[in-house]
Amino acid sequence: MDLRAVLLELSQADAIEQTEAVQSLWSGYGRIERYRFRGGRFSSLMVKQIQLAGGTQHPRGWNSAFAHQRKLKSYQVEMRWYTDYAHRLPAEVRIPELHSYLHTEDQIVLILEDLNAAGFAGRVQQPNAQQLQACIEWLAGLHACFLGKDAQGLWHPGTYWHLATRPDELKCLAHLDPDLWAVAQALDQRLQSASFRTLVHGDAKLANFCFAQQVDAVVALDFQYIGSGCGVQDLVYLLGGCLDQTALTAHADRLVDAYFSALHQACARQQIVVDGAALEAEWRYLYPIAWADFQRFLKGWCPEHSKLNAYSEQMTQIAIQSLRHS
Repeated sequence: MDLRAVLLELSQADAIEQTEAVQSLWSGYGRIERYRFRGGRFSSLMVKQIQLAGGTQHPRGWNSAFAHQRKLKSYQVEMRWYTDYAHRLPAEVRIPELHSYLHTEDQIVLILEDLNAAGFAGRVQQPNAQQLQACIEWLAGLHACFLGKDAQGLWHPGTYWHLATRPDELKCLAHLDPDLWAVAQALDQRLQSASFRTLVHGDAKLANFCFAQQVDAVVALDFQYIGSGCGVQDLVYLLGGCLDQTALTAHADRLVDAYFSALHQACARQQIVVDGAALEAEWRYLYPIAWADFQRFLKGWCPEHSKLNAYSEQMTQIAIQSLRHS
């Protein structure tokens, strides 16, 4: 496959002026590059080039055949998301536009809008209040859009940490936290049996959000783990990645309220017919369950991780007690 020829035809450019390496994909599966053009339809495009034989460079040594198959599926899911689902999003739930894709026996190539060129060049390591609110509102818009919709061709369930895809980490958890290990299946089942389900992003970390200069404008990317789930799973992962123990203790309740307010507003704006009170009651109940479910993965995967703190432990204990008394 002559990728440069494909890009020149797509862009109708006179030439490719520059190729810029942006980042390598996790575990050695390929790379993301920016191609700049002279003339034509686009000043630049992003190319996500996935090598399907990758997977030998995991930074923590999780290089099993099982893990490899999970990664391969994740890239197939991302391609399916862009081709079959992304067009359903309302304009305010912004994602990079897929201009073209290629799928051969040994690679997948996604040719995407360059978000920097579109005005979303902001990347932050620690969000301010407005930026965090923008991410919460983006998630609420996604969740509203796909309430009650199927996830055919995507993950079922979604999220990169869901139990069925993490048997090695669960095995490690058995001696690290026997109480949490004992309820792992019950936590997973409680999330999967929720009455209100939607599509969750599945990897809603801050690094997957790009900001415009006006702080209320944000774009999300990286849809390898999108699939069926409950909206609070994305919310828990976002908050846990942005806030430390002190900030979670001080602000989590308010931010959960902000999420549900944004969700109700998004449902109204998108004319989604749903029993909002019942949905909120169920997902509020599942909030500590979702924390415990992520804690289950994280303790087995990296027991010294900074996201493991007193707040996440408190939520986990609330979840365990709720299972014991239900």
